[in-house]
Amino acid sequence: MEIKKIKGNTFCITAGMTYIPFYKINEKEIIMLDSGWAKGQRQGIDELLEKNNFKVVAIICSHAHVDHIGNNTFLKNKFNCIIAMPVYEALVCSSVINLKLYYSNQTLSDVALHFGHMVCQTDMMIYDNQNSIYVCGVEFKILHTPGHSPAHICITTPDDVAYIGDTLISHEVMNGSKMPYAYILTEDLLSKSKLYDLKCSKYIVAHKGIYNEITGLITDNINFYKNRAKAIYILIVGSMTMQDILKTVIENFNINISNRYKYTLIERMLRSYVEYLNETGLIVLNMDNGFLKYSKVNV
Repeated sequence: MEIKKIKGNTFCITAGMTYIPFYKINEKEIIMLDSGWAKGQRQGIDELLEKNNFKVVAIICSHAHVDHIGNNTFLKNKFNCIIAMPVYEALVCSSVINLKLYYSNQTLSDVALHFGHMVCQTDMMIYDNQNSIYVCGVEFKILHTPGHSPAHICITTPDDVAYIGDTLISHEVMNGSKMPYAYILTEDLLSKSKLYDLKCSKYIVAHKGIYNEITGLITDNINFYKNRAKAIYILIVGSMTMQDILKTVIENFNINISNRYKYTLIERMLRSYVEYLNETGLIVLNMDNGFLKYSKVNV
């Protein structure tokens, strides 16, 4: 891991396929934008903070996914830092029971075992009508971009550097992704389009890139997600349950399923695309002999 300067007092930690931005208030105190993954990143982040004598005074979270808030509680316990987060995201990670909203296909004990470290105390709530937030006397602009998660936000530092979080993915990630995640794809595509109007001097994409301009990347992201939905649409033949579609997608996309946790993850990722096809009128959901089945709409 290393620290990369972006502009002014805005920097980021490079952690594998992830950029974790932070803003330096002074030579010692920093405000992190997300805290990274516990598994595989915590030790490196902690060592980097120690090496630079940084004190984390606050964390502003883009959304409550395991690779973005995995070190919140660890850093809060170490530095007694403030945690700011969108209201709904804060609710989700406020308890193991609430985390099951995200991981509905797993048992409560499995959620506690694998994701219990995500539970954290949020000190500052970011509301849907809020366009900025003052943290430790520093103003950060907020753009609400739901879709990848229910209340995902983009955060712009005082240096006019926008942290896009997971609203976009880099071309590198697109090249290696068989089915990128969105919680509600319809909303996610609207949020991606919203970024056309975001004018900043620099942009940081969490996975993973730093850009001076993102117009082309936005268009490529929108097309990439829509094309994945089209590829799934082609595989729907006759009347199919969600499990039928999942089996066909796993086989045709050549997705390796090594354990039941990977299976439930892929199932959760697929559902967003199927619901998008349903919402856009390309497929319809009906009862068929006591089972819910999807079929293409007759044109």
